Amino acid sequence: MSSEAISEGARASGFWRGFQMGLPVVVASAPFGLLFGALAAEQGFSIFEAVLMSVTVYAGASQMVGIELFGQNLSPALIVFSIFAVNFRHVLYSAALGRRIRHWPFVEKAIGFFFLTDPQYAVAEAKGERGEEVSFAWYVGVAAPIYVCWVVEAALGAQFGKLIPDTHAFGLDFLLPIYFLGLVMGFRKRPLWLPIVIASAIASIVAYKTVGSPWHVSIGAAAGILLAAVMPIKKSDQSETSERSEVL
Repeated sequence: MSSEAISEGARASGFWRGFQMGLPVVVASAPFGLLFGALAAEQGFSIFEAVLMSVTVYAGASQMVGIELFGQNLSPALIVFSIFAVNFRHVLYSAALGRRIRHWPFVEKAIGFFFLTDPQYAVAEAKGERGEEVSFAWYVGVAAPIYVCWVVEAALGAQFGKLIPDTHAFGLDFLLPIYFLGLVMGFRKRPLWLPIVIASAIASIVAYKTVGSPWHVSIGAAAGILLAAVMPIKKSDQSETSERSEVL
């Protein structure tokens, strides 16, 4: 078998392994994709416009914030600034992910950053921590089902939004927070994990009650970052981290 055939087989295998990891996210995010389409229709968006926003923006929380602000006759600058506040965490995600994909060509990096979402970052970072290569084929495999289903859900929500029951009544809106909690718990062995999570959670809750949404997202993240910056990692923690890396 030629080296090219082996390489193609490895890429295909990596894609399908990633695809399987993306399926749980599809289930968790489905209510929110449908809800976005329904809210977009309520704000006067056509089905095409709702789908176009999901295709080009592809950022659930930002899309929700955007359509709510569009209906309030606010200035475009304020809308953009509010969406930036929600998405500020992606600056941190891209900086962290960059060291995992530095071997990718520029075009592949651009594609990868477009598909960078919260769960996408979490699974890529976890894979890198295990000492495994974050390949482009695997990364796209994770992103493919999430992206396609998100766009389809936006279309269905916009078309049949009035038939969607109240997600709060069934608790469907809590699926994604539960999934995110699982992602956070996956990093619990990192040094200083618990105090950083606690600081970030407290700051986010206080900001939500005082400043309001969507600012609590960035304020909570900033609190965690500041605490991590001022609390140096002990040598024992560094040794444990190194030992785990060697074992992996």
